[in-house]
Amino acid sequence: MHADIPVQRRSTGARPWLVLGSLAVLQFLIAVDVTVVNIALPSIGAEFGVDARVLTWVVVGYAVTGGGLLMLGGRLGDVLGRRRVLLVGTSVFGAASLLAGATQTFPLLVVARLLQGAGEALALPAAMAMIVLTFPEGPRRTRALSVWAVVASSGLVLGFVLSGVITEFFGWRWIFLVAVPFTAYVVCAALVLVPADPPGERKPLDLPGAALLTAAPLLFVLGVVETGESWLAPLALIGAVLAGASFVVVERKAANPLIPMAFFRNRARVLANAATALLSAALSTSFLLFTFQLQQRAGLTPFAAGTALLPLAVALVAAATFVPRVVGRWGSRTCAVIGIAATAAGMLAIAAGAQVEAGALEMMPAMVLIAAGMGFGLVGLQHAAVSGVTDGDAGAASGVQRAADQLGGSSGVTLYIGIGFAPALSGVDPYAVSCAIALAGLAAAALIAWRIEVPRND
Repeated sequence: MHADIPVQRRSTGARPWLVLGSLAVLQFLIAVDVTVVNIALPSIGAEFGVDARVLTWVVVGYAVTGGGLLMLGGRLGDVLGRRRVLLVGTSVFGAASLLAGATQTFPLLVVARLLQGAGEALALPAAMAMIVLTFPEGPRRTRALSVWAVVASSGLVLGFVLSGVITEFFGWRWIFLVAVPFTAYVVCAALVLVPADPPGERKPLDLPGAALLTAAPLLFVLGVVETGESWLAPLALIGAVLAGASFVVVERKAANPLIPMAFFRNRARVLANAATALLSAALSTSFLLFTFQLQQRAGLTPFAAGTALLPLAVALVAAATFVPRVVGRWGSRTCAVIGIAATAAGMLAIAAGAQVEAGALEMMPAMVLIAAGMGFGLVGLQHAAVSGVTDGDAGAASGVQRAADQLGGSSGVTLYIGIGFAPALSGVDPYAVSCAIALAGLAAAALIAWRIEVPRND
């Protein structure tokens, strides 16, 4: 607690807001990076000669590494100093962005995306902690966190549009290169504005747990992508199962585990995170299917496809604004089930649109439904996932929820798109197959979410 006092005493005048503005640039870059790559995928695939199934690595490599290392990144900030970890993470993210934009081979692009995810996992928890400690509890902190949330939402929304503009007029490489000068600015601003780290409390790091939590989904992705193509596939899938089982064993014995076993005693949190993973899997899959539908079947240019996704972006902002106002009255479970049902309807609309080679206008109902599913479903499940938290487990609950979102989305994209676009199913429409599998996952998510019991005023 003593390490926090100097930071809070300095939170007067303009400096805290300058710190917030600089860190918000990083938050915006990371949020944009989640969606900006989607419109560029067909162009990347055309240049390197890879199909939709293999292209999923560009999306899931980033999300898996970021989600798997996220909780370790938070712990590193506590142990090594948040300013120091922020500088390292931002530098890694910037260097990886430069590598992604300059690479001449697809495998190296995937490596760059993995490094971007690692940079995010280091930088983002440190930045968030800095904001909390820079602004004293009360209205100023609430206002700062509201700005942080708005920046994140804006980044997700603008990622679609920026991807289309940059890919169309400058080439897909610039969706990565444009981040380099901004990361350099964040590093310089942090060196000038953020005070040096005070001595921290030394705690053991759960490095084996972090490695296993990252290895399990990565091996799963490799196994799914290579199924039917390489003898590595069954070995990778077996390795994924073993890594997942080993993670549970390691966490039981670790002195300072990433996920304390006591976390799993809260039934509502466990169910909420399981449903979050399944819902995120369908939502992430829908973004890729929109991209492929608009560009490969409807024949839109990257710029036109990015513009065509504006209804999705606007609906998402509207849902994100409306849902927090009603979740307290309706309850987490009701909002979650509404969101899952809307997502299922959206997946059905995507499958139907693909059958008739629908254009942007015909795909608009699917976009609105997916946005509603994301707004209602994820917000409701997030409320349930952090229900009843205390000072002792708030960090773990938040970290697990974010990891479930990222890892569920990346694993789902790999599984749903990987099976749907597999060569063995070349005689069946890949959109129909991917949507059918996603619908099965959403049915399971609805059953799980319906069993969540959280007081409405929690």
